[in-house]
Amino acid sequence: MTILVTGATGTVGQHVTELLVKRGSPVRALSRKPEQARTKLPEGVPISAGNLMKPETLRDALQGVEAMFLIISSDEPGADLNTDPQVVELAEAAGVKRVVVLVGYEEGPVEEALRASGMQWTLVKPVEFMANALSDWRDTIRTEGVVREFYGGAISAKVHEGDIAAVAVKALLEDGHHGQSYLLTGPEAITRKEAVRAIAAAIGKNIPFIELTEEEARRQWRDQGYDEESIEFFVQMATQTPEAGYTVLPTVEQVLGRPARTFTEWAAEHKRDFL
Repeated sequence: MTILVTGATGTVGQHVTELLVKRGSPVRALSRKPEQARTKLPEGVPISAGNLMKPETLRDALQGVEAMFLIISSDEPGADLNTDPQVVELAEAAGVKRVVVLVGYEEGPVEEALRASGMQWTLVKPVEFMANALSDWRDTIRTEGVVREFYGGAISAKVHEGDIAAVAVKALLEDGHHGQSYLLTGPEAITRKEAVRAIAAAIGKNIPFIELTEEEARRQWRDQGYDEESIEFFVQMATQTPEAGYTVLPTVEQVLGRPARTFTEWAAEHKRDFL
């Protein structure tokens, strides 16, 4: 069964690809920039060019594919990704039988199209990625030994990206997950300040937490390339975190048969990234 992994070089997609390769499953990666993707993926994984915003570009990539890991969007500055729901129709027409979708903050047209299709589907709905600590804090920790962040008391049941991928791979390869909508969290809810302390412990250095005012945070996000809608969302998520964002659920353990990994474990795995 050939599995197409979209977003194969992304935070979760890389883990999905690696886990499938380890399981011996035939994998095909989809990328808008195949040559760049080649350096980030396991050796031997075939890469097809395609753009999820332009469904017609996926026709070749979908040939012979029976299952697909599908991403919906990206919140990276300048990523400009918003999957066209026609991708679902195209996949079904090509013979895809099973789709696992990495859902963003809310469901949208793609999920609606999938529910209406004749394919097996599973929605994977993680809260905040632990890996956000890399994009948010790595540079200032490495260069200045500090973290500058808005609202240090913001709480989150952060989930390990490897656990997200493991749940997705389980749903791709095994029966019994059709129609499931898996909300994934880590095993604990921690604040931003607590997360920074965990990284400090992992690298054996003190990391001062410098709390930004809202205006300072907004300016920083603008400088990083985020639009005003995204910035408003960031502020709201920090100061008025929805209950779903910090409520710990046992879903990862129920699906995988092992506990979800903690942020302390994640920090230990990534300590070299912060040094």
